[in-house]
Amino acid sequence: MGLRSIFGLIFAVALIGLSGCATQPVGETAPEGSLLRNGRFAVKTEQANQAPEAIQGGFVWRDTPAQLTLDLTNPFGSILARVTVTSAGAMLERANGEILQTMTPDSLIDQALGQSLPVQGLRAWLRTQQKPQPGMRVLERDAQGRIVSFEQDGWSARLSNFDALGPRLVSLLRSETGRKMSVRLVVD
Repeated sequence: MGLRSIFGLIFAVALIGLSGCATQPVGETAPEGSLLRNGRFAVKTEQANQAPEAIQGGFVWRDTPAQLTLDLTNPFGSILARVTVTSAGAMLERANGEILQTMTPDSLIDQALGQSLPVQGLRAWLRTQQKPQPGMRVLERDAQGRIVSFEQDGWSARLSNFDALGPRLVSLLRSETGRKMSVRLVVD
């Protein structure tokens, strides 16, 4: 299955409604430590002897101490997939109703896509960080002491355009033998 069809299934369910802002919806109260981010994503994969593949769409990231919910939409706003992560494990629900379950979000995405994406890492990377996470290396900081560049779990990350909640632009790059993947998240 090609990157487009795989990402299409997952991102349609997981990232919903990208047109909102990064604030809590009216009438909802967020528990302490929660994070709500809406935005757009673009994923590009290049492999030797193959045409590059790319997909883009939107996302809604709802992260509370008890649960992470990631909704993905296509560029027209249709839901492709929803990823839910709790202490009991991770679940992906596709637009067609199919459900996949694993113990971790990263293994769920790997199983569903056949590729790794750093869902667990993003839980920390979407927030302003002053202290490095375990495994972070080659750190760069800005004038305010925020971590703006690092390598972790095979990904090179650049964080920028900060607001009160965290970076509004996240650029990720992963290079492996014969393959390169880039992910770009823009928070609206």
